Amino acid sequence: MKKILVPTDFSEIAENALKSAAKIATKFNADIYLLHMLDLPLHLADPVLQNNENIPEALYFMKLAHQQFSKIKNMDFLKNINIHEAVQFNYAFKGITEFAKNNECDLIVMGSHGSSGYKEMFIGSNAEKVVRESEIPVLVVKKELSDFNIKKFVLATDADLDNKKTLLKAVHFAKLFETELHLLFVNTPNNFTTTKQAYADLEEFLEEIKLNNIEKHIYNDVSIERGILNFAEKFNADLIGIITHGRKGLSHFFNGSISEDLINHASRPVITFKI
Repeated sequence: MKKILVPTDFSEIAENALKSAAKIATKFNADIYLLHMLDLPLHLADPVLQNNENIPEALYFMKLAHQQFSKIKNMDFLKNINIHEAVQFNYAFKGITEFAKNNECDLIVMGSHGSSGYKEMFIGSNAEKVVRESEIPVLVVKKELSDFNIKKFVLATDADLDNKKTLLKAVHFAKLFETELHLLFVNTPNNFTTTKQAYADLEEFLEEIKLNNIEKHIYNDVSIERGILNFAEKFNADLIGIITHGRKGLSHFFNGSISEDLINHASRPVITFKI
């Protein structure tokens, strides 16, 4: 892990994410890319265009952002870490994923306030949208962590063999952080599987990708989301992992996304791996 992208709006939540990213960067001697998005489409801030009345305002906000970066880079927790700063004009979630791809980042670390009710359904958060779009893992942090010493990493799975390549990404992450990996299968009334069959499915899943010595857990609950959250609480997990399909459009609206629900409702850090 060499490049960590941390989008920031200079809020306390964003700073909490940056502190976690700093701990990871220190562990792996990685660079941090600080990115602030000015939510203005690029063509509206393009100095090449004549008579563009948005230019003075755009330059003003860019200058303010770089002043904020100067303050951040002097914070004690960023000492001895190589920091790159960037301000870009784009819709936030689109700019973040494009920046990560163009700069070959290994991980995105984001803060999130979470959301609920109408805000969650119709507006959502940038963290949700980035999770939906990002091809690289996204770590979402809500509160300041005293450290990022992950001992118990719970990865929810449906034991679908089509997801085996994505599981390997999670396994690689667990090895990097030298953490215990616990596979969790949540059993729900609407999609019931006996405990015996669920364990058999997990065994087949792990055998197919030639993995062993991974703890397996079956947990019964009213929904997959509640099962993951309740198990993580009971198990005292340090990190929750989820494999996401990155649903968009009508599919996302009607079917929802467990990973995005977790980002909204989990108090623990959540990391997502896209199929």
